[in-house]
Amino acid sequence: MRWWKAVGLAGAAGVVATGVVVVRAERRRRAYTPDQVREQLHTRFAQAAAAEEAVELPEAESRLWRIRARLRQLFRR
Repeated sequence: MRWWKAVGLAGAAGVVATGVVVVRAERRRRAYTPDQVREQLHTRFAQAAAAEEAVELPEAESRLWRIRARLRQLFRR
């Protein structure tokens, strides 16, 4: 067997393996009910909000972060 055939077969096997991983993840994702998804999102949001409240920045740093966030928004357009 020539080397390019082996490379082609390895590439095809990689594509198939990736497809299998995607299908499994999709099945796992669709197994949740909308209420379960909503509950999980609320839990994650509460954790993120609690972590944000725990970290208090001095006023100067807070102002700097707001300016940076605004600049990111402007340049993203």
